[in-house]
Order: sequence, then structure tokens, then C-alpha cells
Amino acid sequence: MIRISAIYIIDDDPITVFGIKKLLSTVAECDEITTYANGKLAIDQIKATLENKKSLPEVIFLDINMPIMDGWQFLEAFISLAIPQKIRINIVTSSIDAVDRDKWKWYKSKTHHTITFNNKPIKKEGISEITKVA
Repeated sequence: MIRISAIYIIDDDPITVFGIKKLLSTVAECDEITTYANGKLAIDQIKATLENKKSLPEVIFLDINMPIMDGWQFLEAFISLAIPQKIRINIVTSSIDAVDRDKWKWYKSKTHHTITFNNKPIKKEGISEITKVA
């Protein structure tokens, strides 16, 4: 079982959040799993964490379609921050739109962070691969 200090789950669907947490418990020991219902809450926390010089999460699970600040807006704000540490961001979506895959590829090319594109539901076989620290 891998050891991870902190994971953020940014998703407004409580069933998805529950499912990801359940799957994570089978592959990782995590000190802290924090959930956010939209990208704004998460990016505000990340900015505060950076200002306080504290550790950021090693892995983020990110939904695309959320109210207030969606996943793409979150990524835009996130990659503009000066974060030297490499973070794994797992986009988790039910979208089958090719435009979303193209956006993922664009964001992936604009940052040193590891960004993966995963379709919902996340399966038990895939969770250990996408939970590896970047």
C-alpha cells in the first residue's frame, strides 16, 4: 500500500466523492483527504497553503463540470501558480466530448504537473495507477 500525505477531491457529486474515497482506502494510506464542491474553494485553499508555506496535496482528483468554478477554470488558475513541487492531477469526468480531451492535452502541455484524463466511474483496477505520486 502506498503512503500519501494529502489528497484533494474536487467534485460536487457526493456519490463520486464517496466512491473515490472508498477506492483510495484499498490502495493508499493517506493522512488527509480533503473534499471541495467546486474549484474556487480548492484554489483558495491552495493559495492560502502556499502563503502559509505549508505542504500541498500530492494528488488531486478533479471533476470538470462543477458550479462556481469548473475544472478547466481551476486548472487555469492552478498552473499559473508558482508551485515547484510536481502534483498529480487526475481529471475524473463522465464527458465523452473530444473537446474536453483536447483541453486536457493543452493543459497537460502547459505545466510540469502530471495531468491524467479518466472517465467516471473510476474502476478498482485503475485507482492504484492514478494515485501514484507525480
